Amino acid sequence: MNARTAHLFAGLLAASLPSAALAATDTAQFQVKIVITESCDVHTISATDIDFGTRARSTDATPIDKQGALQLNCTKGTPYQIAMNAGLNPTSPTASADNRRMVSADNRYVRYGLYRDAARTDFWGDVSNTNTLAGTGTAATQSIPVYGRVPGTDAPAGTYVDTVTATVMY
Repeated sequence: MNARTAHLFAGLLAASLPSAALAATDTAQFQVKIVITESCDVHTISATDIDFGTRARSTDATPIDKQGALQLNCTKGTPYQIAMNAGLNPTSPTASADNRRMVSADNRYVRYGLYRDAARTDFWGDVSNTNTLAGTGTAATQSIPVYGRVPGTDAPAGTYVDTVTATVMY
């Protein structure tokens, strides 16, 4: 066997050997990274309206209670607070237990309240006061109940509506 054939044979033999026969190794390191920011989403999932239904005009002092809900999805562990403004027809600009009003087409009003608890004792406040609801995100959609009450009313016949804006601070 001449030198050239021996060299070719050695190259073929080396190529056919398993990688364990290699004599040296080298390493490199790299990072794997993700940045997750705190976030809350209340606008892409619709809220449930509060519909007090159809009632006959009455001087009955019995309140009418109904419930709606906000659907909120916040990053796991993100603390949040939810506030609600006084609506479009308040008696004052700051939300309180008794200043929200629905209005009819002929500008008549029906008072109502929005509450954080089923007993309707803790009203929903706006961002300027402390009557907000605090919670922590779970990374799943959370249903936040909104309890409404219309005190007994003797308002004239008509359709009464209001629009409230919920604000999530996180």
